[in-house]
Amino acid sequence: MIWLIGLGVVVALLLALAIYDLTQKKHAILRNFPVVGHLRYALEFVGPELRQYIVTDNDEERPFSRDQRRWVYSSAKEENPYFGFGTDSKLDSPQHVLIRQAGFPYRPSDSENTDAHDLGSLKIMGERRGRPGAFRPVSVVNISAMSFGSLSGPAIEALNRGSASAGCLHNTGEGGISAHHRHGGDLIFQIGTGYFGARGPDGKFSIDAMLASMEGQPVKAIEIKLSQGAKPGLGGVLPGGKVTQEISEARGVPVGLTVESPAFHKEFSNIPEMIGFVERIADATGVPVGIKSAVGQRDFWVELADEMKSSSQGPDFISIDGGEGGTGAAPLVFSDHVSLPFRSGFAEVFTTFAQREMQHEVTWIGAGRLGFPGEALVAMALGVDMINVGREAMLAVGCIQAQKCHSGHCPTGVATQNKRLIRGLDPTDKANRTANYIAALRYDLLRLSHACGVAHPGLVPGDAVEVLEQGVTSVGIWERFDYDPAWHYSRCM
Repeated sequence: MIWLIGLGVVVALLLALAIYDLTQKKHAILRNFPVVGHLRYALEFVGPELRQYIVTDNDEERPFSRDQRRWVYSSAKEENPYFGFGTDSKLDSPQHVLIRQAGFPYRPSDSENTDAHDLGSLKIMGERRGRPGAFRPVSVVNISAMSFGSLSGPAIEALNRGSASAGCLHNTGEGGISAHHRHGGDLIFQIGTGYFGARGPDGKFSIDAMLASMEGQPVKAIEIKLSQGAKPGLGGVLPGGKVTQEISEARGVPVGLTVESPAFHKEFSNIPEMIGFVERIADATGVPVGIKSAVGQRDFWVELADEMKSSSQGPDFISIDGGEGGTGAAPLVFSDHVSLPFRSGFAEVFTTFAQREMQHEVTWIGAGRLGFPGEALVAMALGVDMINVGREAMLAVGCIQAQKCHSGHCPTGVATQNKRLIRGLDPTDKANRTANYIAALRYDLLRLSHACGVAHPGLVPGDAVEVLEQGVTSVGIWERFDYDPAWHYSRCM
């Protein structure tokens, strides 16, 4: 009899726990996997001890190490992001970043605003071409392009609400402006090869359809996507079964019809035509227009810089996505081998423009695993004006790096359209975490710049950032990529 009573108590407790898990909104894992989901947190709690003796080091996992994920999670939850008992990174590993702090760190004046929330771009986007909608972005950290369709509606809503709270820009991705993008965050409207949200009934680009999508929406700029780091040189297919009513409305395609994003743009096939397309959109909208691309053959960038210099036309900003980018599913050979990694790719493009005194004619945006203070500072020392974060923002929303993005079975409801899994993600709670993460990254960037003796991370000189090559030999980031120091100092003027 006693054991029956005990069993009844256990069953009642488990039932009560299941009801609590299903009704709470803080943890998507528990909502989707009641009771058993607690095993994940139990293992996470004893993880350091298990890893120390059994599994991997904190800096071994890829694409993001456990230390990196822990920093994002703790920052997003406003928990203590500090690490105790020294670093467990191998400081003599090739490509390890070393930052040379100043003997006398930067000392803000009493009247200077040091609030990281106000850490904006040093450049006014669109100013050099006199766009009516030219503006100075108020955040050097912004949310990268991730479409509704690749991410769930609640995930997009969380990112948009979070961007509104953090004061940063939210790139729509190439899937159009959905209802989930309309929660107060300022937008960069991305137009890809499928022209979703900007296409007529014939599937071709339509100025009228684009303007209709933008009407009443806080679109601050438009980005023409040429390629992305995850799958450079490839298009994509959206199966008809995934084209729901919501996705149909956002993308401007019929419900249930399979649609393709080709590898190429139908509106242009060379540099002059692309620049003409940029100018057409800018004239119609009045907002800054830019391009996004991974870096492949150098001839493209040489011709673009030359054409922009001779015509005084072209994109207001250039987003460079490193081959490390990964918000889109791709064939392994493309993700592993096609396009240059961020540092070498960006440096090649920036150098091409700087040699023609064109580096200040555009706002530079970088992406590709840059959502951590050290990597972001390296990018800014190379000339980047703003950082875009994609998968790091997904981590803030609740992603656990399950790497199920391509399968539709994301356990946290971030990268799936599965209704059972989506219900576990509460956009209000995750919006707060997104904003906290963005603010934490800006805060650490500001602290790093002060440690280097300057007021803004965009002013950190390349000789303050070094990269290890072999053993204890290190080389300055400018020297590594053959930068002329004059390019930086003219940036400060």
